[in-house]
Amino acid sequence: MGLYGSEAGNLALKIMATGGVYVGGGIAPKNLDKLKDGTFMKRFLAKGRMQRLLEAMPVKVILNDKTALLGAARCAAVRSGLT
Repeated sequence: MGLYGSEAGNLALKIMATGGVYVGGGIAPKNLDKLKDGTFMKRFLAKGRMQRLLEAMPVKVILNDKTALLGAARCAAVRSGLT
């Protein structure tokens, strides 16, 4: 979880994810207990002078395994003019 948190923090800074970081895929939902133990967030925030910026970014775990499919369906609907 430490390496996972470190890389999530790096990516959050690279893309300036000020709206939040949403962790999805197969790893996060299957390891919720390990994510809650604090190691992930400790390493996510361990970026020196950038820590305050990361502290302002909400971090959420996506639990719905259909999220990507729902997003693709929404995109298709918008592009086709159905919404």
